[in-house]
Amino acid sequence: MNDLSETFVSAPTPEERIGALVQLIQASREVGFAEPGRSRVAALLEIAEAMPEKRDAFIRALSVLLAEADGTALFGDVGIPGERGFFAELGDRISQRLIPSPRDAKDLSDLVQRLFRSDAEVGAFRDLPLSDVHRLVRLVDAGLTPAARAALTRGFVDGFRLLLARIQAHGLSSELRTRGTPGPVGASPFHRILLSGDALVEAWLAGKDTGPALQAFGRDSGACRKECRVVQQRLEESGVSVHVVFGLEVIDRCLTRTAFMADVMTAADGPERSRVIHRLLSRLVLLGHQDRSIRHLVRWNLHLLDRKIVDRSGQTGEHYVAANPSEYRHIWLAAAGGGLLTVFTAAFKMLVHEWHLAPFPESFLYGLNYAVSFLAMQAFGLMLATKQPAMTAAALAQIMREAKEEDREEKIAGFFTRLTSSQLAAATSNVLSVGVGSAVFVAAWAFLFGRPWVEEKTASATFLVLSPFDSGTIFFAALTGVLLWMGSLAGGWFENWSTYHRLPDGIAHHPLGKVVGRERMRRFAGALERNASGWATNVALGFLLGFAPAVGRFFGIPFDVRHVTLSTGQLALSAASLGERWFDQGAFLRGIAGIATMFVLNLSVAFSLSLYNAASAYQTERGELFRVLKQVVKRIGRRPLDFVRPPKAVAAETA
Repeated sequence: MNDLSETFVSAPTPEERIGALVQLIQASREVGFAEPGRSRVAALLEIAEAMPEKRDAFIRALSVLLAEADGTALFGDVGIPGERGFFAELGDRISQRLIPSPRDAKDLSDLVQRLFRSDAEVGAFRDLPLSDVHRLVRLVDAGLTPAARAALTRGFVDGFRLLLARIQAHGLSSELRTRGTPGPVGASPFHRILLSGDALVEAWLAGKDTGPALQAFGRDSGACRKECRVVQQRLEESGVSVHVVFGLEVIDRCLTRTAFMADVMTAADGPERSRVIHRLLSRLVLLGHQDRSIRHLVRWNLHLLDRKIVDRSGQTGEHYVAANPSEYRHIWLAAAGGGLLTVFTAAFKMLVHEWHLAPFPESFLYGLNYAVSFLAMQAFGLMLATKQPAMTAAALAQIMREAKEEDREEKIAGFFTRLTSSQLAAATSNVLSVGVGSAVFVAAWAFLFGRPWVEEKTASATFLVLSPFDSGTIFFAALTGVLLWMGSLAGGWFENWSTYHRLPDGIAHHPLGKVVGRERMRRFAGALERNASGWATNVALGFLLGFAPAVGRFFGIPFDVRHVTLSTGQLALSAASLGERWFDQGAFLRGIAGIATMFVLNLSVAFSLSLYNAASAYQTERGELFRVLKQVVKRIGRRPLDFVRPPKAVAAETA
């Protein structure tokens, strides 16, 4: 430690001085440097107090370092997302890990990133006791030279003004103005905050009373946050844009940072000032570390995409959850109709398979078959259970975000109860109706044409293909759950895109109306507005299911689709075609086991992925998800039949 300290004090160049400081700090983190229960900062302070001459030399060297450095990027840029694009930023972060990057001895943000390179180091700095922080601040504050103070102040003020400029630029952008409170630009809080923030800085630099300026800045900052909430509410009505969500996030981060910096400017000397300095520096250290993190970059961009998609899906999902016995009966009937329609879908799928076409036309016909079937279900108000989980998960996440009462967890558990009973009802009705419908279909076919729908060899092979013991049904059923989730993402994305770009309005007023008729164009626009999510989900899901096996074969990966309702149709068609030999020496039971496996995996995988997707969009903490799950488990223990039987009216639901 002494040698490293001497190296830092005697370093002749800024680069060597920075390197020696980094080595010194890293050495202080070694195991055994500080006693258990005491921070490393406390140990360093005790060493400094025991050797005043070396302490003063160290502070002088630190003053030289700070006088030569620029803190503008540290205070004004670190942790504030840039608009370079995901792939450009990802490429830079990967190259930083693989390729030696140049150092900038005059940039304090570079120094912070070199000093704190792991989550543990960031956490240790954040958790420093206030007493140690206060001793450190007093030590540095008393020893810094006027040149070092001036450089730090300059970087601090320039960073503060950069943050204000970003708030104004994003807040007054056309995308936010058109969704905010109408009014002139001069009356916008995003315009005023630059003026009030600059007045606060000038009062602080001049040593004047900052009280009035701080009050004005606080009012404008609060008004900016209120305006952001207005924009957020209108986003949910008019469609979510990644660019708008990005702008709101930048404003939020800048407002938080400027609030921390305003506290530093106005705090009285003493422990309180040390506390706000430590809070600001801890924030900068954390964000500086995240600016290098690939994982954080991916999570941040996924959050933007999630918000774009999930808000739309959640509005649709509530229609799939029965709130009373009448709605529960409707789900049974709609799902029965969906199962009967699936009989013809499964029959045509088996017919195409018998044609032995090339991969592309075969997959295209599979996908077209599924898509037309799903669209027909939507047109006739029918229901397919496996399309529910993604939508209902988004609805559950919205309720988790919006419920604020003390008994919110119990209310969420109640919604989950109704959700489960509704999905079980839909799935059971689908399976039963497709089974009965397949038997009737095969009987009618045999009566009309004198032969079974499926040959004996194909029927027996179908039992084994669906069996979880003789094929990859377990993996394929889980994969199908992923495809169901992806289809819901496509539907949510398209509905949001259509709403954000006001596509129905554009169609209603398109010049083509002069040819086909204005009224017809308005009807089509209204249909698109009502059904955009469903149409996109059905088409995307149909072709995802149709092309997945071919894509797997192309890459040499054993992909296949195991959809519970479609597979039930195939199983029932095969069994009915065998006639008296339907049991096939127990092979039928293996197929039944496969259907049960698909039932569980299709629904659980799609629901889990969608719930995680929705929770990420709303930044729901994992602890909150676990608390809700705990409440659901308690409800299962107290009232297990609620998850199976028809729900009571929501208003009458009790704990």
